[in-house]
Amino acid sequence: MHRPLPRWFAHRGGGSLAPENTLAGIRLAARLGFKAVEFDVMLSGDGTPVLIHDETLERTTNGFGRVCTTSDDILFALDAGWGESIPRFADAANLCRELGLLANVEIKPSLGQEIETAERVAKLTVDLWQGAFVPPLLSSFSLTALEVARDLAPDIARGVLYESVPADWMAELKRLRAFSLHCDADFLPDDILAEAQANVVPVLCYTVNSENRAKNLFAHGVSALFTDRLDLFGPDVING
Repeated sequence: MHRPLPRWFAHRGGGSLAPENTLAGIRLAARLGFKAVEFDVMLSGDGTPVLIHDETLERTTNGFGRVCTTSDDILFALDAGWGESIPRFADAANLCRELGLLANVEIKPSLGQEIETAERVAKLTVDLWQGAFVPPLLSSFSLTALEVARDLAPDIARGVLYESVPADWMAELKRLRAFSLHCDADFLPDDILAEAQANVVPVLCYTVNSENRAKNLFAHGVSALFTDRLDLFGPDVING
């Protein structure tokens, strides 16, 4: 990364205050003073990178079925909340650039689409943020996807994403030439955090919605947090 990490990322765009993974959520995060947002990207049935978390449509839209088998004409006609449509990755990227936000783009492939999704997202990320003052950060639970991103977008910073961090995480991070370690705040042992600090690896934790929990994590050396509670962490807390 060419700039210091913000301490707070709005989780899935607008956290719990807006429909997740929507342009409305990203706009809301910016209005509330956030400098960074996180969102998920997978491929539609037509191979278009779109913002959505689940492999199926039921939880976050008025549609049904699998994202990876739904055509664009059906997908973009759905309501993702507040009358918002599912955004194209390109539209979210352009909005983040317009608002000056750091985007943590999580590559979220449907089952069996790790390579194809990573190829499309990595190449588009390079194109969409060409010459950007605030470059993005790519992350994924899929090590295969991160390998592809390493090879196709070597100048874009990458974060290795785990729920529970394995003992060999540092070797994987080096192999992937990654920048940061991302993990569940509830599964971060002190020895892993100490190893990260010794190797100057930023640690980013999800999903932290408590002020006391946040203070404790920052005090122990965590670099940044993802939150759904955009209402709790105003500009003074975000930037403090």
